Amino acid sequence: MSEQNLSIDEAQREIADEFGFFDDWGSRYQYLIDLGRGLPEFPAALRTDGNKVLGCQSQVWLAMEGDAETLNFQATSDALIVSGLIALILRVYSGRSAQEILTTEPWFVSEIGLDKHLSPTRSNGLHAMLSRVKDYARALQ
Repeated sequence: MSEQNLSIDEAQREIADEFGFFDDWGSRYQYLIDLGRGLPEFPAALRTDGNKVLGCQSQVWLAMEGDAETLNFQATSDALIVSGLIALILRVYSGRSAQEILTTEPWFVSEIGLDKHLSPTRSNGLHAMLSRVKDYARALQ
């Protein structure tokens, strides 16, 4: 099944299954870094203060386009692990309706152990990015 055809919960399950293949957090961090390296190029024109995510220790920009039926996100960071977190967020939430985004909690975060293994600053940044995604969706409702 292509990623575009996965439901939001199926996308989260797929992420949980992928991380389940790794026995230790060193391997999981490396996988996050690899996911981050695979992010599409982020246009320089979108690196604006308005797209900057506050609350992240690293530099993070998150841009949204679309409407209440389909929101698409682009994002980037200057930190490799944070870029991997962005890749996960985009897999779960980009291409979804505002309603889906607002009614679906990111349970993959605890399922794969990110809530226990990220540093406090990265955890704050992850929550800031997730909040920004939800805020965009809420603004379109």
